Amino acid sequence: MNGNVSGYPKVKPWEISRKLTPMTEKIPFFNRNLVLLILCQGLFLTNNVTFIAINGLVGLSLSPVAWMATLPVMGYVVGGAFSTSIVAKTQNYFGRKISFQLGLLVAVFSALLCAYAAYSKNFWLLVLGTFIAGYYSANGQLYRFAAAELTVASQRDKAVSWVLAGGILGAVIGPNLASWTKNIFDTAFLGAYLTLSVAGCIGIIVMQYIHFPDEFKTKHALSAGRDLKVILRQPVFMVAIIGASLGYGVMNLLMAATPLAMQICGLPFSDTALVLEWHVIGMFAPGFFTGSLIQRFGTLKIMGVGVLLNLACIAIALTGVALQQYLIALFLLGVGWNFLFTGATSLAMTAYRPEERDKAQAAINFFVFATMAFTSFGSGAIITSQGWNILNFGSLVPVLITAVALLWLGAQNRKNNRTQSA
Repeated sequence: MNGNVSGYPKVKPWEISRKLTPMTEKIPFFNRNLVLLILCQGLFLTNNVTFIAINGLVGLSLSPVAWMATLPVMGYVVGGAFSTSIVAKTQNYFGRKISFQLGLLVAVFSALLCAYAAYSKNFWLLVLGTFIAGYYSANGQLYRFAAAELTVASQRDKAVSWVLAGGILGAVIGPNLASWTKNIFDTAFLGAYLTLSVAGCIGIIVMQYIHFPDEFKTKHALSAGRDLKVILRQPVFMVAIIGASLGYGVMNLLMAATPLAMQICGLPFSDTALVLEWHVIGMFAPGFFTGSLIQRFGTLKIMGVGVLLNLACIAIALTGVALQQYLIALFLLGVGWNFLFTGATSLAMTAYRPEERDKAQAAINFFVFATMAFTSFGSGAIITSQGWNILNFGSLVPVLITAVALLWLGAQNRKNNRTQSA
């Protein structure tokens, strides 16, 4: 299957209305708006990856007890979860562009606040700064959905995939930014936070030149369309939530702990930056072809490959703690996340109508952030008290739950197909 769920028409009514719009039909796949959104995704991931790379280490140096080291990372994702409904309302009221620019303004402010927290050695101010930064994260998570609005319906999967691929910029810039700026001031990583504030300013300027078509601006109240409970009860939406949230959760559980684990093993931060760089390359480089793979082989099959890659990551991570094992395991983890998250996004978009867009996207992002909040805190507590191996064994649970969910939806689809053909 290619993201369609039995019981739904292959071309949905809301897609037909898009195809009948002349303006939409004339939009080429690689138009200026999509390219600029890809750049914004790169800036967003630069912020995201740099935060993951340094917040645990800065937190460890400032926290009163070691197990609290990843609270700043947790603050980032809790802030994102808290902000999902607020972002949905601003998207509904102001439209895509202004809402995204508000998120970038918050990114600038929060980076400066984190810089001051590091300079003043104030742990709880650092947690507050990362919590506020979660608003930017909640906005950035919607870039992939906005991508589908900047091209024709038939190219939707590719647009989502290519915007996610924009994260490759963050893969290269983020870890190296943290490494290059670590010691330019007496306070470790102060330079990284200050540089992120500049990146946010650049994002505001880039976003100003993106035009989101008027036809996609939501002019409905958030209560329009079906009730959210109805949307959530659809099997396809349930599996999309499981794939996105648990896929992100496993990735976050292992990635957030990696800088701490490598420091405990005595590896230098330059090695940590290299591992995170290849991890994020694994996350976003497949975006150049994941959309095409989904169109050719079907969403569930590609998500299934993502599950297998997660299992391979865990198996390699359990073989040892040398640099090459961290490098290979985290690279596979990144590719597995890409297949799961891109596939989950494609599934989700088949389950809601245009007037239901904001609340449906807010719901799936809330589950993603809630899972990330739990895993961010858990990663620090487990890695400092139980170790790397226990952390990897624990990550098997969400991976296996995702596998079961995919098998269940596949069985549901086959059953529906037999019923319709009878």
